[in-house]
Amino acid sequence: MAHLFRDLSLGHSKRESTPTPPPLQTKPQPMPSKLTSTDLQSPFGQLASQLTDSDLRLTAYDVFIAVCRTSSSKPLSTSASFNSDSPSLNTPSENHNHSPNSPALQRSLTSAAASKMKKALGLKSPGSSSGSKKSPGSGPGSGQGKSKRPMTVGELMRVQMRVSETIDSRVRRSLLRIGGGLVGRRIESVVLPLELLQQLKQSDFTDQQEYVEWQKRNLKVLEAGLLLHPRVPLDKSNNASQRLRQIIHAALDRPIETGKNNESMQVLRTAVMSLASRSDGSLSDSCHWADGIPLNLRLYEILLETCFDINDETSIIEEVDELMEHIKKTWVILGINQMLHNLCFTWVLFNRFVASGQVEMDLLYAADSQLADVAKDAKATKDPDYSKILSSTLTSILGWAEKRLLAYHDTFDSGNIYTMQGIISLGVSAAKILVEDVSTEYRRKRKGEVDIARNRVDTYIRSSLRTAFAQRMEKADSSRRASRNQLNPLPVLAILAKDVGELAVHEKQVFSPILKGWHPLAAGVAVATLHACYANEIKQFISGITELTPDAVQVLRAADKLEKDLVQIAVEDAVDSDDGGKAIIREMPPYEAETAIGNLVKGWIKTRVDRLKEWVDRNLQQEVWSPQANQEGYAPSAVEVLRIIDETLDAFFQLPIPTHPALLPDLMVGLDKCLQYYSIKAKSGCGSRTTYIPTMPALTRCEIGSKFQGVWKKKEKLQNSQKRNSQVTTMNGDNSFGVPQLCVRINTLHRIRSEMDVLEKRIITHLRNCESAHVEDFSNGLNKKFELTPAACVEGVQQLSEALAYRIVFHDLSHVLWDGLYIGEPSSSRIDPLLQELERNLLIISETVHERVRTRVITDIMKASCDGFLLVLLAGGPSRAFTRQDSQIIEDDFKALKDLFWANGDGLPADLIDKFSATARGVLPLFRTDTDSLIERFRRVTLETYGSSARSRLPLPPTSGQWNPTEPNTLLRVLCYRNDETASKFLKKTYNLPKKL
Repeated sequence: MAHLFRDLSLGHSKRESTPTPPPLQTKPQPMPSKLTSTDLQSPFGQLASQLTDSDLRLTAYDVFIAVCRTSSSKPLSTSASFNSDSPSLNTPSENHNHSPNSPALQRSLTSAAASKMKKALGLKSPGSSSGSKKSPGSGPGSGQGKSKRPMTVGELMRVQMRVSETIDSRVRRSLLRIGGGLVGRRIESVVLPLELLQQLKQSDFTDQQEYVEWQKRNLKVLEAGLLLHPRVPLDKSNNASQRLRQIIHAALDRPIETGKNNESMQVLRTAVMSLASRSDGSLSDSCHWADGIPLNLRLYEILLETCFDINDETSIIEEVDELMEHIKKTWVILGINQMLHNLCFTWVLFNRFVASGQVEMDLLYAADSQLADVAKDAKATKDPDYSKILSSTLTSILGWAEKRLLAYHDTFDSGNIYTMQGIISLGVSAAKILVEDVSTEYRRKRKGEVDIARNRVDTYIRSSLRTAFAQRMEKADSSRRASRNQLNPLPVLAILAKDVGELAVHEKQVFSPILKGWHPLAAGVAVATLHACYANEIKQFISGITELTPDAVQVLRAADKLEKDLVQIAVEDAVDSDDGGKAIIREMPPYEAETAIGNLVKGWIKTRVDRLKEWVDRNLQQEVWSPQANQEGYAPSAVEVLRIIDETLDAFFQLPIPTHPALLPDLMVGLDKCLQYYSIKAKSGCGSRTTYIPTMPALTRCEIGSKFQGVWKKKEKLQNSQKRNSQVTTMNGDNSFGVPQLCVRINTLHRIRSEMDVLEKRIITHLRNCESAHVEDFSNGLNKKFELTPAACVEGVQQLSEALAYRIVFHDLSHVLWDGLYIGEPSSSRIDPLLQELERNLLIISETVHERVRTRVITDIMKASCDGFLLVLLAGGPSRAFTRQDSQIIEDDFKALKDLFWANGDGLPADLIDKFSATARGVLPLFRTDTDSLIERFRRVTLETYGSSARSRLPLPPTSGQWNPTEPNTLLRVLCYRNDETASKFLKKTYNLPKKL
């Protein structure tokens, strides 16, 4: 292989022009960097030695130059022009001397073909617009500049690695010297730092300090490669390792003498070669001095980084194909294979993307593309060392990605959203390799059961949304504190609901379209997460609510709106999913905000209704039912109860709730029951028709011509006077159940009944103004009506009207009706006193009772009067007896009674009078019928009623109280009060009725 080391003058090809050289610099100078610092740790492990980045870079350059000088190369197919204005890497004395003439390094880059690698990875060229602005012609391969000349691969690498020509020339000279002693050996069988130490002396350096640092660097490289990170593990009993450690440590304190025949150098060589020559199990004769992990990976990483333009550090040079071909030649020394190359190159691309400020998307996509090759490698090998490096590298990439994706709302916005897709793709790719090819747990499962990409993105969505929710909650709390002094500040949860709603919309519009590439229900998962986060807060809030307050309603309404919005997004997102989104919807159990509002309102309603009922009880106990209380003639308590109900309805519709129509029936039922209760209490204790009708005396017959009648009349006179006095007291209203008071009760119930229609119309008006009401809410009036109160009022008015009528006739006017009319001689005890009293009462009623119910009350009084009149005629007791001649008196009196109610046309309508006097008109003709005819009619009717059983003996017909000229009992009673001998004998013989009780 001697020919590989010949011609080591290392001369460069001619330049097109020679610019004024910059000042002499022999040390590598750092270039101004456009990259940002990153917190990424190398996944390849930390070096235990004290080698600096500059030391590693120079060592990597030594390796590169050594392998390229000792190998042949295909004709170079790319081209580059060298800008001699590159940063201070040349010395004036070496611009055209010592040109390297090796086939691999000296060949000029002449082809203009674009890089195949860049095309495959989708990478941009230097100066192209892919996120950063660069001036054209700034890179080593730009083809533009102040001065140009053809550039060789070796020269390109020197520039890319920021190595001065002085250092480059020194390395090449030493390699020329080394070559002479390595005839027949390959470069991988050489321990390069050892050979360099032996070939270069202090005289080769212009600076003593530079020589010392150079020597220390090579010694530290030997320490790192042979002692600290050996490829073949060290045996503790190995004397060579102890000896080498002593030599290196001593030399680091005091430089050693180097040279071929130097004794210290021979001792060093013996120790180094003893360690480097240990076999790793392969059949090769390679020296293992730089192929241990992580030293080899760190050196290779530095070589791969030279693919990036030094003036445009986010762009890969056009000559990358040529350069990469030469870099791969270092594999023999560094122990790199294709799998490790793919992994390292992925890391370099990724690391450079991070350092670029995450704006150079082509780097990210290139790293993701390289991961596809890494995935294939991972499936193809089970090498534990590779798996360890693979796991470390992917964990680092995934950790960086997930640090951003687990809180992607903090990482991305509309300005950099385009980077999100690439980062997700990279993270998911890394996760899939880790799970599928590194995780032993995954292998035990059926792969079809795990959708890694979907699971990871699901985790990102839920984690980021939880973080974003917590931030919104803190923001809402701060907003609440800031507005504490404002009028009616919004509650925290109401602010939070609004913010979360906006967050959900932003998520759907900005992030979900990207995330949907990996998760078909991305938006649904996002809103389900937000729904669950808010649920924790709202349910705790609901559990602590005890009353309906404006804050409570605001929060619950905001929660209800938020929930509807979130569910709508989930439904829309899942429209094309297999289950129609059922799984997502099951993750969103209802907040029950409407139910909570409903329960609070129901509690509010119950409180109002209970208070109203208590008020009704308290005020009705104090109510005096005085006609003088107001001009309308109804009770003040009714005015107040209606006012309270009106206020309650107003308050209900002013509640800031969205469910007035749904909850209105509950309020209506409560108010309805209160008014019904009022109506029932208003009539209670007032009696009814049956309360005042006197007990019908036992069936008897008149005692004809009895002297007792006159005595009875005198006695009755005194009693009647007392009754009239007591009646005056009742009329004056001292009794709450007197006639005026009953009139007020009737008016009150009528007023309540009338107000029901007014209230119902007002409710419809309220409903029309409700924000949530629909047409059917107020068009269908069934749920907006008071169902119990109208019927209770109608029934109450009816009962009170009858009670008033029968009280007047049978109680208040008993002295002139029951105890006065037709007592003794009919001609001397006629109906006029009754008519006078009736007229006086009718006047009171006309002045007191509302005109809409006045006719009913007077009609009931007329009915009671007719009933009383018939009761006197048919059940008046033994003190009453009538002859046929008295029938005219009776008919005249009855006509006078009807005329009282007719009032010359100003009273009751004639048809009403006819209707309710029909029974009396049918019975009165019996009083002028002769006795025999009456007896015969009675027999016939009785036989028709009782059949053949009545032939032997006529049964005594029972008293029904329903008088009728064809009814046996009515006919029998006319006979009982017939004042003649025939009737008396018939009754005595047939029934043995007594003449007196």
